[in-house]
Amino acid sequence: MPRPVIAVDADGVLLDFHLGYADAWRRAFGAAPAERDPQAYWPIDRWDVPRLDELGREHFRRFFDEPFWQSVPAIEGAIDASHRLVEAGFDLVCVSALELRYEAARLHNLRRLGFPIERVIATGNEAGPRSPKADAIEQLQPVAFVDDYLPYLRGVPAHVHTALVLRAPNGSPNTGPDLALVKSVHQDLAQFVRDWLA
Repeated sequence: MPRPVIAVDADGVLLDFHLGYADAWRRAFGAAPAERDPQAYWPIDRWDVPRLDELGREHFRRFFDEPFWQSVPAIEGAIDASHRLVEAGFDLVCVSALELRYEAARLHNLRRLGFPIERVIATGNEAGPRSPKADAIEQLQPVAFVDDYLPYLRGVPAHVHTALVLRAPNGSPNTGPDLALVKSVHQDLAQFVRDWLA
């Protein structure tokens, strides 16, 4: 019998993109940014960094490269929480709104950190009325899908348990009518696992 699958997002659920962003800034501009708002949802608001012009953004984007996607640190408690799910009989699949060319780098990152994850599905992050992750979730047929970005729950099949990780509240997009798509709310993956296995 196949094991039931739980689909999990990477950035904001498994991995700390904020810390990765700060390190990319350091590599791009020579100094790590100071923290401005630890409760900011978006990294540009969390770190005390200037708004970049087009040339600056183009320069910065070059540092979101293969080494970057191989080295984003884990969120505290996420590795242990993932192992608890696997020990409880679930398989984990990471569904990430990432460019396909970085799919292998993301898997390398997760495996190197010790996550019990053998598969990453990179969906791209094209904006629209339907989540770029919806097709992957429909094909996977997981029992649950955990994400920290509410718009990525749009179009997910209704029978899938949709769990929203709220994390930092300041400037969060996790508000409004789409909250009707959410079946449970958690502060982090560790809390989801405690609630799910209870």
